[in-house]
Amino acid sequence: MDRPLLFTPITLRELTLKNRVVIAPMHQYAARNGFANDWHLMNAGRYAAGGAGLVCVESTKVSREGCGTLGDLGLWRDEHVEGVRRIRELIHRCGAKAGIQLGHSGRKSRLTRPWEGGRPLTIEDVDPVADDWNTWELVGPSAIPADSRSPMPRALTKADIHRLVEAWGAAARRADAAGFDMVEIHGAHGYLIHQFLSEHANQRSDEYGGSLENRMRFAIEVAEHVRSQWPAGKPLFMRLSVIDAAGWELEHSIKLARELARAGVDVIDCSGGGIHGGAGSGTTPGYGYQVPYAEGLRREAGVRTMAVGVIVHARQAEAILQEGRADLVALAREALYNPNWPVDAARKLGVADHFAMMPPNYGWWLGKREGIPDFVPSTYGDSQQA
Repeated sequence: MDRPLLFTPITLRELTLKNRVVIAPMHQYAARNGFANDWHLMNAGRYAAGGAGLVCVESTKVSREGCGTLGDLGLWRDEHVEGVRRIRELIHRCGAKAGIQLGHSGRKSRLTRPWEGGRPLTIEDVDPVADDWNTWELVGPSAIPADSRSPMPRALTKADIHRLVEAWGAAARRADAAGFDMVEIHGAHGYLIHQFLSEHANQRSDEYGGSLENRMRFAIEVAEHVRSQWPAGKPLFMRLSVIDAAGWELEHSIKLARELARAGVDVIDCSGGGIHGGAGSGTTPGYGYQVPYAEGLRREAGVRTMAVGVIVHARQAEAILQEGRADLVALAREALYNPNWPVDAARKLGVADHFAMMPPNYGWWLGKREGIPDFVPSTYGDSQQA
């Protein structure tokens, strides 16, 4: 039997992933002033030990004012490097490659955590000294609030824009100093880069607003600068809301993806939504509901893509790759539910050496359990012994 494509290695520049399962970046909101802690180690380590080829650390902010809430990770200071280096080291020790997403929340900054309602923070909610309240300024491409309950952001000046382009490059250098294998630029979900792309959030009259070409300028400049600061042998990803239900359509993403490829972006991580509401808004969620975005962009723009969006089952993920709809498959909430999903999927798809994907501290013990007659893992559904 041929090895499933999901568990066939893929090489991106000089980086080879042992399989095509990626753990997507997921905000944990657990940092303190941008510094990583034991929660981040636990969270990343369990995915890496579960057999994924690539584990991508959550959106890590390139500047202080770009923090979405109190708990965002940061790489805007050299002092942040050691904390994320520990995360990278643990991911590597568990046998996976390590990526990190770099972002800036723009006008969607300074909010409470989602389970706290996601409302705008006030000075009464925070320690104004410890949380750098005075430098936590709400900014965006234009002075247009994210929604009716959000404060008015300050429109970025051109000097500010150039400073932020530099900030993305500096964060990429720090990510390299921490030893990461891949960097992903967050250009989706209604955050700053996406705000520049959107005709709703961006109503500038200079070279960064107006026409499609002008609205794409900031995204392209960030990609170009990050690529210049990131080692040539390491791949660069970029997450886009390929369709955002707010005027940005597949045809616009195709044009942008071609420009990003010329700027040195290797893979487009294909999500959706975010300008009005949360990620994926405008499309009814269902199994693989955002996979058509990856398929369309891959076909029309000629770029490598990563599919996301309620990818849950092993055969579903394998079919996405076999049908040429994407080059990589990313899991998020399903990995929260089952961090050993890659090994479980490999077993279900008939990969004989599936436990070799895990550190021997896990794999050896699980391999011994396979010798039990008529053994059925719990993830296979109810058995007579359930």
